[in-house]
Amino acid sequence: MSQKEGRFSSLALIAVAVVSITGTVVALELAGRIDHGTPQGEMGIGDFTAVHVKPGETLKMSPKNSELHSLCIQGYLAIASDVDPDFRGMLVDYKNRGVRCLGPQVYPAEPTGARKP
Repeated sequence: MSQKEGRFSSLALIAVAVVSITGTVVALELAGRIDHGTPQGEMGIGDFTAVHVKPGETLKMSPKNSELHSLCIQGYLAIASDVDPDFRGMLVDYKNRGVRCLGPQVYPAEPTGARKP
């Protein structure tokens, strides 16, 4: 039994290693476990939901602020952070189309109900 036994050739071991690594990468890719990163400038700020409010219906919202505010920039709605003034992004739909806004955003100095005719 002093004779050296070679059960597998080195070429077969290398082929198995390559196939195993390739299979692992493909499986992770299909499962969505590999993060490829987003292109510069395309970062999700958050998930937003539009809530349809019928006339006469009240909307129940959280009393806490979201730390975000909206701006109207060149006719499109932008979302900006209250915490980081340099953090701003355009609001787009699922097809990457901009959401339009009407004119400049105006902050009323007094409550809407207190205006005199």
